[in-house]
Amino acid sequence: MGCAAAQPHSVGDIMEAATLISFVIYSFVTSVTPGPNNFMLTASGVNFGFKRSIPHIVGIGFGFGLMVAMVGFGLGSILIQSPVLLESMRVVGIVYLLYLAWKIANAGAATGEGKVERPMGFINAAVFQWINPKAWIMTMGAITTYTNSGSHVSTFLLIGLIYGIISIPSVGVWALVGERFQTLLNSGRAVAIFNITMGGLLAFSTISSMVESYQFIKPYLVVAI
Repeated sequence: MGCAAAQPHSVGDIMEAATLISFVIYSFVTSVTPGPNNFMLTASGVNFGFKRSIPHIVGIGFGFGLMVAMVGFGLGSILIQSPVLLESMRVVGIVYLLYLAWKIANAGAATGEGKVERPMGFINAAVFQWINPKAWIMTMGAITTYTNSGSHVSTFLLIGLIYGIISIPSVGVWALVGERFQTLLNSGRAVAIFNITMGGLLAFSTISSMVESYQFIKPYLVVAI
């Protein structure tokens, strides 16, 4: 008796598989490329080591995955319909990032001269994603590209879960690189210079958000004048 012929995959299944692979690649590329989270984790790796940075790393993955799922559930639509609220969140994010940049730049050396007492924890890292400009860009890109108005709730849960899981090793590698830098930065002065550089890069990452905020506020300024 011959074996039954295998049924060919439907076009729908192939498209779903292709979309999933595309989303995994999107998640990895957007998570691993430079941004506020990765600049902070590099500095954390240098100042505290990889092990002490793990709560920060996992907090990013959890917070970001939850953010993607909740935006997909409809929170994104609410924010888009409330531009003032969305802009307020962006301004808070800019101010907080500049504060973190100043804090990192003034951290000093990891040998005890520094002012930073401990790395960012799980909760703070998770909450930070909601005011992280890059996180919002990544989230809206994922929702608009890989879902539609007919997407099931399980789809949003899935992309949030996948994004969160993939982001953990993607951002974690930056903390590992930072820890490896410890052997190269063998003096307090070298570590201080590194922290100033990381703080400067973190501050620089807010420029595009500042420009967008200015464009939003500009019409109101003209009216006021």
